[in-house]
Amino acid sequence: MSLGITEIILILVVIILLFGGKRIPEIARALGRASYEYKKAKDVIKKETEELKNEIEDAQEKPEEYKPQDV
Repeated sequence: MSLGITEIILILVVIILLFGGKRIPEIARALGRASYEYKKAKDVIKKETEELKNEIEDAQEKPEEYKPQDV
């Protein structure tokens, strides 16, 4: 489902009425920061997942010999 130009204009009018013209830039900046933080966190999680995957693959390729510990 996509929004037409009429729906977008109606949404913008409602936003202006609810928040006022002066608050809209503040809200846009906050949404931009939130989006940036989300993308940054997503990249960190993706990187950590990839590193963990590589460690698991390396461990499977080169299994260490079983060494019983001294009791």
